[in-house]
Amino acid sequence: MRLLVASHNKGKVREIEELLAPLGFDVQSAAGLLEPEETGLTFEDNAILKARAAADASGITALADDSGLAVDALDGAPGIYSARWAGETKDFASAMARVERELAGRDASAKFVCVLALAQPHGGVKTFRGEVHGRLVFPPRGSRGFGYDPIFVAGGMNETFGEIDPALKHSISHRAKAFEKFVAALGP
Repeated sequence: MRLLVASHNKGKVREIEELLAPLGFDVQSAAGLLEPEETGLTFEDNAILKARAAADASGITALADDSGLAVDALDGAPGIYSARWAGETKDFASAMARVERELAGRDASAKFVCVLALAQPHGGVKTFRGEVHGRLVFPPRGSRGFGYDPIFVAGGMNETFGEIDPALKHSISHRAKAFEKFVAALGP
């Protein structure tokens, strides 16, 4: 089955391709397609917007991901604005520094959220949500992963997502949990 990965984030596309590899999909990139403006109010809304736009423009079933970091003491921020906190240049060092400033010594509980949306061209959409709970640490640690990974430690662990082996991250992450639900929905 052909599947278009509806993302222009290279780190996210790489993770999705690695998670899909064992499933036998013919994965294609959305490079060249315009990204819709993310006007939704939830991860679900934005994942659906991206999947539907890619599927309708390409004529190929599309899988989109909307994900981000939600910090309890910041009322869920940066949340759906996680990438936007990094600015036009995707400067996540600056975004992590902003999280640290805004947190200012308060409770560092946080979670990563991922919502996958699978859209048929001009047809239906299904969503799959995954979360991983943990805490934030500063300064950032590790050069693996991407985005906010260097400040996030999953529950029961001591290393950040930026420090752990990518294969371990793929097995416990928010994206992995969303993919488990996606795969289960595909059936036997």
